[in-house]
Amino acid sequence: MSESLQAYWSFRSPYSYLICPDLIRLKAQFDIEIELKVVLPIAVRSKELVFDVSNRNKVSYILMDMSRRAEYLGLPIKFPEPDPVVQNRETFQVADEQPHIFQLCKLGVEANRRGKGIEFAHSMSRLIWGGTTNWNERSNLVLAAQEAGLDLSSMEKSIINSDHMDEVENNQASLEQAGHWGVPTVVVRGEPFFGQDRVKTLEWRLDQLGLRKQ
Repeated sequence: MSESLQAYWSFRSPYSYLICPDLIRLKAQFDIEIELKVVLPIAVRSKELVFDVSNRNKVSYILMDMSRRAEYLGLPIKFPEPDPVVQNRETFQVADEQPHIFQLCKLGVEANRRGKGIEFAHSMSRLIWGGTTNWNERSNLVLAAQEAGLDLSSMEKSIINSDHMDEVENNQASLEQAGHWGVPTVVVRGEPFFGQDRVKTLEWRLDQLGLRKQ
């Protein structure tokens, strides 16, 4: 019987994008199933924790480090246009109207319900973070869904008047119960592994548990 892993993940996190190829690889190499647990970006769910405008070092470091990490992994990366979260890049103020992130979250939940969560996360995050300008155009979204083996129109019908955002909130609560707050975090038997750079440690644990396919 395969082991179930929970991958806590955000569409606005560059490191969530960067971990996807490794999660796809681990799914092929180990006897595991990966549950995609979509959470809202911290800028939307915890506005009081948004970056301090008087100290831009954190933002500057993340932008530098995500590019460096992507180069190390051999993956393309560019800050999304448009940003999945509508936010002023000078003041960091988050807009009340958010035309992208809630829809993306609901689609991610629906993809997981259809058994294609990590595949959808992989294709959609590559679209968003991989350098595609106007990634939000419908033709781009359709192709990303198809790449994951999904039909966008069918998914959109399923998320109308649905409980998908309730599940997103529950995901955040279960992430905190597992002992962490950030993404990407992969949980194995209650043990959290935070960060894209913890994949090798995660793989080591899966080997310890005897889950590698023969």
